[in-house]
Amino acid sequence: MLRRPTTAALLVALVAVGSAACTDGDGTAAPTGSGAATATAPAPAPTESLLPSPTSTGSSVGDLAAGFPTDLVSPPEGSEILVSSAETDAATGLTTLSLNLRSPLDTDQLVQAVREQLVAAGFGETVVDPGTTGLAATSTFVRGDGGTELLTLGVLDRDGVRTLTLGGTVRL
Repeated sequence: MLRRPTTAALLVALVAVGSAACTDGDGTAAPTGSGAATATAPAPAPTESLLPSPTSTGSSVGDLAAGFPTDLVSPPEGSEILVSSAETDAATGLTTLSLNLRSPLDTDQLVQAVREQLVAAGFGETVVDPGTTGLAATSTFVRGDGGTELLTLGVLDRDGVRTLTLGGTVRL
């Protein structure tokens, strides 16, 4: 006649298996409960890159990128350039540009400084109601029939400093 293990023997076996599962391999107890779920991954080493290397060569931080069309639009006087880019697509001849800057000018003066340059270059402006965007000012500038040349301008006014973003595609 075969004997079935007693309840006590089964309980001891389950405790032994459970204890083995809760170690980290060297016999020390691994975290359990809510602490196990909140364990964090190790911080990256100082030499480890957090962002992929840029493939673009047409951008610059703190200055105008090489090839940026300053004859089309130049940063207003007293502005601090945050980042800019200018990349021409050889297939289409269109240049994608981006300009981000801070300025001490008030919103109207800042928009007017950019507006004057773009209108002089043949762009038409459509002002967007800033209440729908959360920005202090928003405009779209289009040149030509097909709308392939399109620039969008936005100004964020926060704590007495204006940040302007201008970006889009133009033919130079």
